[in-house]
Amino acid sequence: MPTPAEKEQLQQERHELLERITDWLETPMLVLGFVWLVLLGVELIWGLTPALQVLSNGIWVAFILDFALKFFLAPQKLPFLKNNVITLISLAAPALRLFRLARVFRAARAVRGLRLVKVVGSLNRGMRALSSSFGRRGVGYVLGLTGVVLLLGAAGMYAFENQEPGGLTTYPEALWWTAMVLISLGSDYWPRTPEGRALCFLLALYGFTVFGYFTATLATFFIGRDADDGDAEVAGAAQIAALHEELRQLRQELRSGQFAPPAVQQGVGEVGRAGSESA
Repeated sequence: MPTPAEKEQLQQERHELLERITDWLETPMLVLGFVWLVLLGVELIWGLTPALQVLSNGIWVAFILDFALKFFLAPQKLPFLKNNVITLISLAAPALRLFRLARVFRAARAVRGLRLVKVVGSLNRGMRALSSSFGRRGVGYVLGLTGVVLLLGAAGMYAFENQEPGGLTTYPEALWWTAMVLISLGSDYWPRTPEGRALCFLLALYGFTVFGYFTATLATFFIGRDADDGDAEVAGAAQIAALHEELRQLRQELRSGQFAPPAVQQGVGEVGRAGSESA
């Protein structure tokens, strides 16, 4: 029976091994993640050829093996699953189509629902891939992620709405509509299918969040530019640093007795003159 110290050491070793394997697989999984996004866009717009379908299934199997390996090495299984719920669901969705279990539902809506899950899961994987590429989540990361959301979101809306009366009949039309949703302008068209409405809500939510981010970024840029201008009313870091330096020197002069207010200096001078006259 292992002791608590041995259990803790074993968990630490598993955690270190998980980190090393994650670092080794980061670049291959990153490349496969971007290829997966491209194949999903092609599938939603034009459909996949048999060769591309085999490639897509192979990447899906690689994702499953990667997830299973990380789950096996994770010291704490339940927190790992909680942090990867969307990934797990997106990996399970293609299995229903691969093994043709979707025929049980006998409805096209079930297939569209699986596509919605796959789109959302692929966007989640795309976020992680972009995060690994850019390292630090700055403006470049947000711009890249917005481009992925725009292209893949438009492909999803086209797949859901192209068969509806008066729907989005072409991908450029879906791309324009998605761009209007992301910048919060919208259009006269409203999605007809439940899956399209769900995706529209997610796109609008993302657009609202990103709009706030870019607003804050632009505000920070203009405030920083005004702060660098010496004639501007906004105090910058350089002006504040200079003020701190002046205060520090003033404290040193006060402590050393080298500085006194004008009134004190005048009083000292009068006392000196009075002493010399009395002498």
